[in-house]
Amino acid sequence: MLTRRSLLGGATVIAAAAGVTACTSAPPAVGPSASPPGSGAAPALDPADWASVRAQFALPAELADLATFVFASHPASVRAAIQRHREGLDRGAVRYLGEFEQQLDDAVLAAAAAYLATKPEQIALTDSTTMGLGLLYGGLTLRAGDEIVQTEHDFYSTDEALRLRAARDGVRVRKIRVYDDPAAAQPADIVARVKAAVTPSTRVVAVTWVHSSTGVKLPIRAIADMLATINGPRPAEQRVLLCVDGVHGFGAENATPDELGCDFLVSGTHKWLFGPRGTGLVWGREEAWERYAPVIPSFAYGSIGPWIMGTAATASPGAAATPGGYHSFEHRWALAEAFELHRAITRARVAERTHQLASRLKQGLTATGKVRVRTPDSPDRSAGIVCCEVDGVDPRAAVNQLWQAKVLASVTPYRTEYLRFGTSILNSEADVDAAVAAVAAL
Repeated sequence: MLTRRSLLGGATVIAAAAGVTACTSAPPAVGPSASPPGSGAAPALDPADWASVRAQFALPAELADLATFVFASHPASVRAAIQRHREGLDRGAVRYLGEFEQQLDDAVLAAAAAYLATKPEQIALTDSTTMGLGLLYGGLTLRAGDEIVQTEHDFYSTDEALRLRAARDGVRVRKIRVYDDPAAAQPADIVARVKAAVTPSTRVVAVTWVHSSTGVKLPIRAIADMLATINGPRPAEQRVLLCVDGVHGFGAENATPDELGCDFLVSGTHKWLFGPRGTGLVWGREEAWERYAPVIPSFAYGSIGPWIMGTAATASPGAAATPGGYHSFEHRWALAEAFELHRAITRARVAERTHQLASRLKQGLTATGKVRVRTPDSPDRSAGIVCCEVDGVDPRAAVNQLWQAKVLASVTPYRTEYLRFGTSILNSEADVDAAVAAVAAL
């Protein structure tokens, strides 16, 4: 079968004729401590030591960065991998791509699959959560009159992807509110509201795992179990698919897609996972992929090769859903290192640390007497995002004042604005305490 690698095989002759030094050895293996000399390498990672984890990042020591979940800094292993692949491409891009693309793509998918406890064939690679949501909701096989139920708490990317789908082919989209007071949101009530919204025409329930507007974490497993009961008597083509924007749980929570019970999980990997900027994925259950039609032509080896040969496509569902064309390959290929970092620390310890620091932050903010925390207290109902209101202080003004105190926070990008923090594995108790002190001084 022809592949892009075999098509680029002639590049060796072209590169030699042009006086370019071709790459002839495989790139170094992935790993959390793969930093070449001269790259500003961090000390070797001790995954059991949080100070060692923090040392993998190039952030100033005096900065309490509680906004990496918006757009992450890269750990040393990811920085080194990006540099490695960039240099390889710069020495002869066509040759490097032709020689290593399949190997490196496979390494990324293998690392992602190991982290997710799934099969590589179930994963599509994307550039962001927004791209993944656009691909998913644009590609689901739905007909005019079919209904999608979503919540009022989703981010713009879900709203707009569904609006565009409805405008294109008559699919109905209906929004529901799953809680009134975020701090008091209860899992049983959330599930009951979703259940009450499902009708015989409902084909998709679109939800967000952790709301970036409030920090509320939805009970995805309980919603999935409820939908399984509804789906029991339905024919396969009419069962309700549970589609999840998982970006603020992915890399922060200890749950695989199968454990969540959803049909599709969409996430960027440049937030809580600290992956390369401009990377993401879509995971789908094997039977759920049968109800998806690719939106952008794939360059997967089972797609473009058969096209050239005039034979039937053989790409796996995830590969077929991965947009083709040329990408920022040095970033995509460095994604393997981000997964390996998290696997070295373990999902369970990452989640425990994230919750521990978030609880400390909520308690500290509440103790100031001037802050109303809008995010639920319990780790069962929240993750690492903490949203709050400070008496008499505009959230945007608060972010600017906190920056002067070397605390990096953000504002929720919604109509209702809150001051927002995110505790992650690169933070320390000192970072949390610095944030609390800075808020108290506003």
